[in-house]
Amino acid sequence: MTKTRATAFTAAVGLLILSGPLLAHHANAIFDVGKRVTVTGTVTEWFWANPHCLLRFDAKDDKGQMVHWVAETQAPPNMIPFGWSKLSFKAGDVVTLTLEPVKSGQALGRILQAVLPDGTTLVAGATAVPAGTAGGPPPTR
Repeated sequence: MTKTRATAFTAAVGLLILSGPLLAHHANAIFDVGKRVTVTGTVTEWFWANPHCLLRFDAKDDKGQMVHWVAETQAPPNMIPFGWSKLSFKAGDVVTLTLEPVKSGQALGRILQAVLPDGTTLVAGATAVPAGTAGGPPPTR
């Protein structure tokens, strides 16, 4: 009986350990993949941290109302090769972002491209070519 309990306990612990990665949130289901929106707004916060970098910015909608946006990118280690850094944005910067919006229509999205105040363009995502490589954008800041 003790051997059966030990085997059951070991199996349960093993399943718990193996199921941990299943809780990861790497699905793209919330994004309207393939749809692109371009928004120009003023940066309020740039959060450079794992698991995703977040950019908060304010932009006016079609009716002139201020909308508070939140847009995400990948983790910092994934963004560095494309020229991104924790200094890429600062509060008050006016930026133009190309986003994949969420399906719900909320002011949320995934950043595909950012045009900085100095005209520098930063790209993100699987289709981007890392900065400093042939065909990629030049390194920035």
